[in-house]
Amino acid sequence: MRSEGRPGYIEKFLKRADKAIDNAVEQGVKRADEILDDAVELGKITVGEAQKRSDVLLKQAERESKRLKSRGAKKLEKGIGAAKKMAAGKGDALETLAKLGELRKAGIITEKEFRAKKKKLLAEI
Repeated sequence: MRSEGRPGYIEKFLKRADKAIDNAVEQGVKRADEILDDAVELGKITVGEAQKRSDVLLKQAERESKRLKSRGAKKLEKGIGAAKKMAAGKGDALETLAKLGELRKAGIITEKEFRAKKKKLLAEI
């Protein structure tokens, strides 16, 4: 019971088929490795670009932080200065009012003059 055709024809055919399959697999693996290498390289480039952009954004954030801190400090100083002036003004007004009271008691100014000055001083506070 021999197979039809020349002797060993099927064996030769199967060997060629196996060889073709092996070559195809080898070429597929080789191409897959190339694609993987390309993907890794692209990943490295992408990471590098992302790092550069991150550095730029970090520097911008640091500059903005300094600018905002400076601006906040200036506003705070301005507010403190205004509060000091108000406090000093109140203290001066109270001292002046006390002196006017003494002048009134001493009879140097009248009650009417005292009230007018008192009203003016309290309006300034």
